[in-house]
Amino acid sequence: MLKKDTFAPRPPMGWNSWDCYGAAVNEEQLLGNAQYVADNLKEYGWEYITCDIQWYEPKAVSNFYNNFTELCMDEYSRLIPAENRFPSSAGGVGFKVIADKIHAMGLKFGIHIMRGIPRQAVHGNTALKGTDVRAREIAQGFSLCLWNTDMYGVRSCEAGQRYYDSLFELYASWGVDFIKVDDIANTEFKPHDPYSARDEIEMIRKAIDKCGRPMVLSLSPGPAVISEAFHLSQNANMWRMTGDFWDHWDKLYAMFERCEKWSPHVKTGCWPDCDMLPLGKISKNCSCLGDRDRYTNFTPDEQKTMLTLWAIFRSPLILGGELRENRPEDLEIITNKDIIEINQFSHDNRQLKRTRNEAVWYCKDKDGNHVVALFNLCDENKEIIFTPADHGINGKFVAEELWTKKKERFDNEIRCTVNSHGVRIYRMK
Repeated sequence: MLKKDTFAPRPPMGWNSWDCYGAAVNEEQLLGNAQYVADNLKEYGWEYITCDIQWYEPKAVSNFYNNFTELCMDEYSRLIPAENRFPSSAGGVGFKVIADKIHAMGLKFGIHIMRGIPRQAVHGNTALKGTDVRAREIAQGFSLCLWNTDMYGVRSCEAGQRYYDSLFELYASWGVDFIKVDDIANTEFKPHDPYSARDEIEMIRKAIDKCGRPMVLSLSPGPAVISEAFHLSQNANMWRMTGDFWDHWDKLYAMFERCEKWSPHVKTGCWPDCDMLPLGKISKNCSCLGDRDRYTNFTPDEQKTMLTLWAIFRSPLILGGELRENRPEDLEIITNKDIIEINQFSHDNRQLKRTRNEAVWYCKDKDGNHVVALFNLCDENKEIIFTPADHGINGKFVAEELWTKKKERFDNEIRCTVNSHGVRIYRMK
């Protein structure tokens, strides 16, 4: 049996279609962004291309969900791609053609699914592969997603496990490398039973282990239940620490507290997830946030703060914008090799200080050098002082700032002015 932790030995890096295309991404958009990653980002470590929610819905046109709409489904109650949006899926081949093209680019392919079994299958009492039991018998009619009407939960039983086994058998035949499972890890919408999908998480884990193909398992949405950190780490490779993250300073400010809380649970193969990076051109379809076809609201300083925090915390790095409309500055910020190496290879990561107006994070890079990130969390430029000796780092040193590449000699302390909502991150030698 393949070991879960070998599927994601480092935080996964890639692109997901949600931020720019919502529920309505199509084949051309998916492959076009994949080609951009292959041409511009692959050498820096970006590799996963994930098709987000509603790929099985023919009528999806925006971020919004069409309640109780017809979905594309095979004879075994399994959702399949909508051919009008993914023409290469015709003839029952599913995502195999798309996955093969993405693999040929040297990348990996992922899909989003909702936990459970389609309500459409339950109402029609359709067949399940590998068992005489039918869809209605494994459904938990009271187990519902409050924001999407597509699915019922699945009962923990032999037939329920066989249903999940058949799903992942199908995904393996398509060549799927990454699975984002939704409505399965959050507290936000289930205050009375926030971890009610525990059994389904375990069934999914077993199904992946049986399917014979390594697949990174990502659980959404958040906030994940921190008291269940051990169970999450035993079953998943990623899990969301937050609800949907968008490009507003208050959400980024709040992430510092979440990262501090979850940092003890970061380890090889287990990556608490800060959510996607809303960079570049986002909200190509009608946005639930009101703005359409816009570039990120984050200032350049806020973008660097976000990427630095995600990196030094070691969150997965998943881009969400329409990459083909990147400006030179968008490409520059996501191809900073030093920041990416901190994310992928650093260790001893931890927060050293947090006040209302500043935060200090620390790690060692892959060569054992000390790295410190000084974050200004207030609305004005601010001087931040870091004294290495207070943390067992003694002597004079040269520090390179990893965004500007400038080197400075410091004696005993780092003293610098940091822009409002900005960051300085230094590697000390």
